[in-house]
Amino acid sequence: MRILIVDDSSTMRRIIGNVVQQLGVPKEDFDEAEDGVVAWKLFQDNNNYDVVLTDWNMPNMNGLELVKTIRAKDKKIPIVMITTEGGKGEVITALKAGVNNYIVKPFSAEILKEKLDGLVKG
Repeated sequence: MRILIVDDSSTMRRIIGNVVQQLGVPKEDFDEAEDGVVAWKLFQDNNNYDVVLTDWNMPNMNGLELVKTIRAKDKKIPIVMITTEGGKGEVITALKAGVNNYIVKPFSAEILKEKLDGLVKG
């Protein structure tokens, strides 16, 4: 299981990475990016990811732009948006853009595990 973690906060990337490791994914099986530009480059260079976990609010290329960019190339890869944007309108916008699941910060490790469980084991 290869995972791409995208968040402009290094602390949040570390937290998400720790939860992913608790799910049994070794550290060497996930990559981190601090914005959508870096994530898109990694995605193109290593097009073998099984899941993308992305924040919405980031500099250079935000998470919504990243989702749309990925979806233009890959319609099937599961994408989970992890963000402080918790309004109904934002959720609908993200789902229309192509995210498979949506998590509002702050979140517990259990919530992330629950959302990823089907993706990781499925």
